[in-house]
Amino acid sequence: MSFTSPEQRQAFIAAIPKAELHLHIEGSLEPEMMFALAQRNAVDIPFASADEVRKAYAFSNLQDFLDIYYQGMNVLRTEQDFYDLTMAYFERIHADNAIHAEIFFDPQGHTERGIAFSIAIDGILRAMDDAGSKLGISSQLIMCFLRHLSEKEAFATLEEASPYLDRIAGVGLDSSEMGHPPSKFAKVFAKAKALGLKTVAHAGEEGPPEYIWEALDLLKIDRMDHGNRSLEDEALVKNLRDNQMALTVCPLSNLALCVIDKLEDHPLKKMLGLGLRATVNSDDPSYFGGYLNDNYEATATALNLDKDDIVNLAKNSFRGSFLGEDAIEQSLQRIDEYVSEFDRKIG
Repeated sequence: MSFTSPEQRQAFIAAIPKAELHLHIEGSLEPEMMFALAQRNAVDIPFASADEVRKAYAFSNLQDFLDIYYQGMNVLRTEQDFYDLTMAYFERIHADNAIHAEIFFDPQGHTERGIAFSIAIDGILRAMDDAGSKLGISSQLIMCFLRHLSEKEAFATLEEASPYLDRIAGVGLDSSEMGHPPSKFAKVFAKAKALGLKTVAHAGEEGPPEYIWEALDLLKIDRMDHGNRSLEDEALVKNLRDNQMALTVCPLSNLALCVIDKLEDHPLKKMLGLGLRATVNSDDPSYFGGYLNDNYEATATALNLDKDDIVNLAKNSFRGSFLGEDAIEQSLQRIDEYVSEFDRKIG
């Protein structure tokens, strides 16, 4: 069903219940908070103003982004810093009517610079608890390994996480994709699965379809992060469709990192047409120009998504989540109730 106006589509997107499955909490560090934390912690940063930071957010590829991403991360020093960062994100997506989030964090990006694992995770977990009690947002935490580092270092991080495994839902794989195939981490992912953790991995953002196959066959992932280049391989598309493997697609991120030239070229609508379980997510919203609803709205406009497409994306965000079956069904019912009420009002 088509919308009668762009304003109607925007209103529909704004209030539909949704989940976010691909969000790097360090990538939600807004320039204003970066400056505030730098001042609080007496950390020097190579920017004179928040506007100067934003001007630096012009990337030609993933590595350009990662260089400034790790630079900005340096202002995070205390448990309260990580709490403030995480709570700011939850307050922001609460405004987008997100009711569940599964967030990534990069412990190696902190322990490498001398910040204890416990400082980062304790602050994040405290904010997750408060988001649940104060905002009604459920959440789960996914610990990512940095793929430009060694598998040995990933094993050390997994060991360091052992006291927190009851609060960590899964492990992921992020950072520089090219030259660091998923196969590099097959053993540590096998260990994580043996510990009962879910597994996800970034693949097919810049890397080839072969990386996606490796993530499926060697890492035995439960969910695919990005996966854009899967469309280049018909057998891969069939595999993803037959197994209803969720793809956590990040449209504005893809545009900012020049994975696509313009949003009208994004493969999201084609993914839906092929029966893939695609979802919409913001990735690193402070760097890529938009949070969850911004991604929905910009993509809906560029690709002329109709109401059925948006409902499908919202439902996929829960179907692809690591929530229990009852919670997923309740969330899908909330979407159906929302759609019925929306239709009644515009009757």
